[in-house]
Amino acid sequence: MILPIIMIALCLFGGIGYFFYTKFVVSKKTQVNTAQDFVNIVDIKDHFLYTKDDYVMSYFKIQPISIELLSEREKESLCNMLTAELSSLNEPFKFIAISRPVDISSLISEYTELLHNSTDQIQKTLLRKEIYEMNDYALSGEVVERQFYIVLWQKYYDGVEEDLIKRAKDFIRRFESCGVPCTLLKEGDIVGLCSLVNNSVYEKSEVSVS
Repeated sequence: MILPIIMIALCLFGGIGYFFYTKFVVSKKTQVNTAQDFVNIVDIKDHFLYTKDDYVMSYFKIQPISIELLSEREKESLCNMLTAELSSLNEPFKFIAISRPVDISSLISEYTELLHNSTDQIQKTLLRKEIYEMNDYALSGEVVERQFYIVLWQKYYDGVEEDLIKRAKDFIRRFESCGVPCTLLKEGDIVGLCSLVNNSVYEKSEVSVS
């Protein structure tokens, strides 16, 4: 009679021990591995991002232009020029469009300086109200701007950085020949872009083109 009780007790304690082991030890290891695998970045240096799977990536930003100022014929001409310039490309690239809050820091700084230097009480009151309203807009996330980027990549080999920069500069030249300015991203800009892409608060979309 005692032996079956002992066997039942051993099975019970063994089951409890296995439950706690899987819940706290195994799950913790799984979480750590998942977190490490999620970030596929080894290093960001100069104009390049290096990944764990041995790719090197380069980025440039397409500066916004105001197409509202163009006539319908000018818009059609711009589309045709861009199509002609990009149609001859035979290597893949990625187009990224990101929504982010409008950067009003420079305007806030300007208004704050005016506020400090003003001696007119009415002007100071108006400036304070304007600063508060702009801050509210910025914090609400209702006023956003679209930013556009092109991503180029290449499997790593000796000298890949030089070849990737040539591709990026050729790409930029094609856009700028159509009157669309571009900026090659540096280390700090790439870090900022990675932060924007992984920020789930604001809507983002990606389109791959080959």
